[in-house]
Amino acid sequence: MSAQGHANGYVDPNWPDPNGSQDAPVIIYGYLPSFALAVFAVLLFTLSLVLHAYQIIRYRTIYLATIPIALILELLGYIFRSLSARQDPYSVIWFVLQYFFIVTAPVFLSAAIYGVLSVLVNKVGRQYSPIPPKVLLGVFISSDAVMTVVQICGAAMIGAAESKTKDPTTGKNILMIGLIVQVVSFFVFLILLGIFLSKSKKVLWDQQGKKAFIVALVSATVLVYLRTCFRLAEVAQGVKAYLFTHEDFFACLEFAPIAGAMVMFNIFHPGRFLRKEAGEAIEATSEEVKG
Repeated sequence: MSAQGHANGYVDPNWPDPNGSQDAPVIIYGYLPSFALAVFAVLLFTLSLVLHAYQIIRYRTIYLATIPIALILELLGYIFRSLSARQDPYSVIWFVLQYFFIVTAPVFLSAAIYGVLSVLVNKVGRQYSPIPPKVLLGVFISSDAVMTVVQICGAAMIGAAESKTKDPTTGKNILMIGLIVQVVSFFVFLILLGIFLSKSKKVLWDQQGKKAFIVALVSATVLVYLRTCFRLAEVAQGVKAYLFTHEDFFACLEFAPIAGAMVMFNIFHPGRFLRKEAGEAIEATSEEVKG
């Protein structure tokens, strides 16, 4: 599809000039979003959602309830993205909403990953973990939650500035702060995960079927981290720079990593491998409360 430049950003000659009260004078995405990608994402995340809901009920893994929440948010994000692609790519509201849902969703996926590690630590032994499971959950979930709010505020400010053809630098800086802290925080988590897996290697890998699950857990965690690093690089370049204005990067480094992690947890669902571990983790928590 052809495109043309604009003094303040991207416009598409195949779409009429924006005239709605909620329209920006340019397409904030920097391109016309792919309707095919949005529809494919909706279908894939819907299938994954149905499977995850079934697996959580079947294996009674309530600590993974944040994954369906993440999938619902992804669905909403790509639905609004599809509306941008087919009805009005200039709409500021649809841009902000799709960004809000797609940026927020991985936080709930990360929370599930933190929960899985917490269960593993409780089962295998706390002596293998640098920090207690409760501290791990509290610190990283709180950090993700706060930094996601910061990112959403920054993105909203960017959208508002672009809609009025004003300088989005303030919003960009706020968004950058949230992403930098999130990248550093998740990197620390990766280190803690690596230490735990290294120290408990003999215990974990001797158990039947655990190798494939551990590889899947690490792979999913790295995919989420890759996606976060991409978002940081994208914002660091700027909303009108190469990474932001080319959807191929979004598809390969935003959609694909999260979709891959979700599907990986469908195939190697923690409930199949940690059923006893989850029960023992609950028992251990109950004993601590009683004590």
